[in-house]
Amino acid sequence: MGAPIMFPSLICSVFALLSLAAQTRIQAFKITNSDSFNTTHQNITLSAILQKSAEVCQTVVLKQGGNFVQLRSLTEVSVAAACLSPASAATLKSAISEIQLRNARVDIRYITDSKYHFDDESFEEGRNLITQGVSLVKACLKLKNYESARLQLGETLHTLQDFYSHSNWIELGNRSPYANLINPNLPLENLADKKTPTCQSCITDCTNNILNTIIKQKKLTSGYFSLISIFKPDGKCSHGGTLDMTSRMEPTGGINKDDPEASHGSLHLVAADVATAASKDLLEGIRRSTNDIEFLRLMGISSSSSVLCIVIDTSASMADEIAEVKRVTSFIIDSRRGTADAPSIYILVPFNSTNFGPMNKTTDPDEFKRLVNALSASGEGELKMSLSGLWLALAGAPTASEIFVFTNSPPIDFLKITTVLALIESTKSTVNFMLTNPLTNTSLGILNPLNLLYKTSALASGGQIIEVSKELLANTSSLITNSTVSSLVTIFQAVRNSGGTELFTFVVDSTVRNLTFYITGNPLLFSITAPSGQIQTSVQSEGPLGVIQTVVNFYTVRINTSRPEGQWSINIISALFYTLKVTGRSPVNFKFDFVEVVKIPQPGYFVYKSRPSASGNAKMLVSLLGSASGLLKEVALVDASSSSGVHKGNLENMGNGDYLVTMATVPKGEFYVHVNGQFNSSSTSVFQRQSPTQHKASIISISVLTNGTLVPGQSFKALFTLTTSTNSRTTYIIVVRNSAQYNMTYLPILPSTDTGIAVGFMELSVPANTTGGTEVILTIEAAQPGSTDTNYSFLRLAVSRAVAPPAGLSLSLWLSALTVLISLLSNQ
Repeated sequence: MGAPIMFPSLICSVFALLSLAAQTRIQAFKITNSDSFNTTHQNITLSAILQKSAEVCQTVVLKQGGNFVQLRSLTEVSVAAACLSPASAATLKSAISEIQLRNARVDIRYITDSKYHFDDESFEEGRNLITQGVSLVKACLKLKNYESARLQLGETLHTLQDFYSHSNWIELGNRSPYANLINPNLPLENLADKKTPTCQSCITDCTNNILNTIIKQKKLTSGYFSLISIFKPDGKCSHGGTLDMTSRMEPTGGINKDDPEASHGSLHLVAADVATAASKDLLEGIRRSTNDIEFLRLMGISSSSSVLCIVIDTSASMADEIAEVKRVTSFIIDSRRGTADAPSIYILVPFNSTNFGPMNKTTDPDEFKRLVNALSASGEGELKMSLSGLWLALAGAPTASEIFVFTNSPPIDFLKITTVLALIESTKSTVNFMLTNPLTNTSLGILNPLNLLYKTSALASGGQIIEVSKELLANTSSLITNSTVSSLVTIFQAVRNSGGTELFTFVVDSTVRNLTFYITGNPLLFSITAPSGQIQTSVQSEGPLGVIQTVVNFYTVRINTSRPEGQWSINIISALFYTLKVTGRSPVNFKFDFVEVVKIPQPGYFVYKSRPSASGNAKMLVSLLGSASGLLKEVALVDASSSSGVHKGNLENMGNGDYLVTMATVPKGEFYVHVNGQFNSSSTSVFQRQSPTQHKASIISISVLTNGTLVPGQSFKALFTLTTSTNSRTTYIIVVRNSAQYNMTYLPILPSTDTGIAVGFMELSVPANTTGGTEVILTIEAAQPGSTDTNYSFLRLAVSRAVAPPAGLSLSLWLSALTVLISLLSNQ
C-alpha cells in the first residue's frame, strides 16, 4: 500500500508563488482567443493537420483512380469531402480536438519543466522528448491504439512548436524548420554553451537584445525561465514576461515570441509559420513510418466511422448464441465490404465463468471473421465474468463505440459495476445486452431480476437491454446491423421508470436519413405522428410511416420516408418502465467534455475525465461536428427520467465550431446533454442532438496528477486529491483498477482534513516485457461510506519503450498538483 504524503506543508511553501502566477502572462504560444494578429498552439496544430491530411488524401484518392478536388480553403468538412469521405468531417474534427487539448495540457502540467518548452537551453533534452514522443506515437499506431497516439502527438507537437517561439532560431534568420530537431540521428549543431553570454539587458524594446556575436556566429540559444528563482547563468537570455523571475536579473528582458506583445513579439507570426511547417514535417515522419491509410485513421479519416464490438459468453450453453454471432458478423463483413458502412475497427472479447479476454482488436475484416469463427462453447458455470469482459471492451474500444454483450447468465464479477459505469461515462460508449435468460412470462415486461446490473449499464450508456429466448435471438439482430453504421446520431432519448402517459416531441433536420425509433417495455401502446400529420400506432406492424418489428419487449420502428424533416411526436402509454431512443444517420453531430478554464500558468482548458461538481457552475467545451455552417444556439442538461428537469447553459462562441458553456446548475440525478442549433445565421433549418450516454454530478471532486507515461520495468506513480463540496471531515473509499491488470498498491481508505480534503497515492508496476504502444486505462474511484454518490478519474496511458528515468513525482508535478488543488479550493 502507498505511504501517506505530507502535502499541506508543500502548499504553504509555494502558495504565494502560485498566487502571483495567477495574475501573470503566458509562457508559450497562446491556446485560446486567437485573432488575425495572434497565432496559437491551437490553430498551429489545426493548420498543420489539415494541410498534411489534405496532402495524404490527394495521394490516396489519385492512387485509387479518383478525382481529387483542389481545396480553396482548409476545414474539417472540406478536407473530408476531398478525401471522398464526407462523413469523416465529424471524426476528423474530434481527432484534432483531442490533439489540441493534449497540446494545451503541456503548459498546465509541465510549466516548470524546461525540456517541455526548450527553455534554459535544454536542446538535447527537448529533442529527446520529441523523438521519444514520435516513437511512442508510432508504437501506438502499430497496435491500433489511435486515441493514445493522438494524446502523445499533442504533447510532442507542443514541445516542437515551443522551440520556434522560445529559441533564437528565427532571430538567426531561419525561415524553415530545423530538421535535426526531429531526427535523433543528426546532431544539434552550434549550441551556445552554458558559459557563453547570449543577451544584453533591455527594458521596453527587446528586439535587439541578443548579442551580435551570437547572431554572427549563428549560435543557438533559448531563454531561461523560472517561477521561483531569479538565478540564471551569467549573461544568459531570459524567456521574459512577468511570470518569469529570471527576467528581473541582468541581463533583463526576454526573447520569447509567444504573442505580438511578447519580448520579441514582432517575430510572432514568423515563428508561428515556421512552427506550423515543423509540425507538418513531424506528421510527415509519422506518415512515412506507417502507410497513408493508417495515417488518415490517426486523424479520424476513414471510409467509415463505425465500430463492430462483440463481448460474448463462450460457455457450453451458449452454442446457439455463438452461432448467431458468427452469422451476423459474417453478414455485416460480407455485405459491407468496400462500402462506407464497413466497420473501421473490429473488437472481440470472450468471457466465461472463470476467465475473460483477451481483447482482440483489428482493422482487418477477414482477421475478425477468423477470430469469431474460432469461438467455441465449452465449460459452464451459473455466473459469468461478463462485466470484466465488458470492462476490457470499454477500455479498448474507440470513444463513442457501440458494444454488444451476449450472455445467458448474471455476472459473478458484480463489484466491477462501478468501474464499468465510470468507463461508460468517460468513453461515452453505448452498451447493448442481448440476454437469453428471460423470465417465463416476459409479456408482462418484467426484467429478470438477475439482470439488474445489465439494465443499469444499458440505461447509463443509452443502450438496449433485450431479453429473448434463444429461438428469438435472430429476430433482434437488426439492432446490430442498424447500429453499426457510419454517422449514426441520437436525436432524442428518454427513460421513464414508473410508466404513465407522455407525449414526446422533437425536430428532425434536413440532413437526417434512416430515422429509427427504439422502444423497450411491455405492455405498452404508442402512436407516432409525422410532420405531415400521418399517424401510425404500435398495433400496425406496417403502416403509413414505416415498419414496426416487435420482439417480446423490444420495438423497432423504421420510418420509410427518405426525407423525414420536420417536427415529430410519439405518445407512449405504459404502466411500467420503458425507454425511448430516436436515431438517424447524419453528418452533423456534437462532442463535449467537462472542463476547467485554467488561468495558471496560461489561459486554456483542462479536460475533466470525471463527473462535474454537483454544486453547479460547471464548464463544458462543446464542439459542433461535421458542419461548416452550423451554429449552436442552446446547450442543456436534461434530466434522464423527467421532462421537467432542464438546465440551460450560457454559450460563448470560441470559433471553429467550439463553444464554452457555463452551467449555473446541474441536475441532481442522471442527465443527458442536449443541443439545439441551426445551419446558418439566416436559416430557419434547425437541428437537435442528444448524448446517448447518461451523466451525473458528484459532491466529490477528484484530480489526478501523473508523469504521464508508462515504462517497462519501472513503477508508475500517481498523486490524487479529493475534495467534497460539503467542506466537512469525511472518509473516502478508494478503488483503483487498470485494464492491463498490472500489480498496484494504494490505500483503499483515506481520511480527510476538517475541510474534506484528502490526498492519495498509487503505484503501478509495469512488467519489463511489455510491448511499446500498449494502452492501459486507469480508473481511480472514490466514494463515501453510506452514500450512493461516487466519482472517478479516467486516465488513458501508453507504454513507452524509450529509456527514461524512474517516474518519480517531480517539482513540476507537485506544482501542477497545487495548481489544481488551489483551483478546486477557490471554487468551493
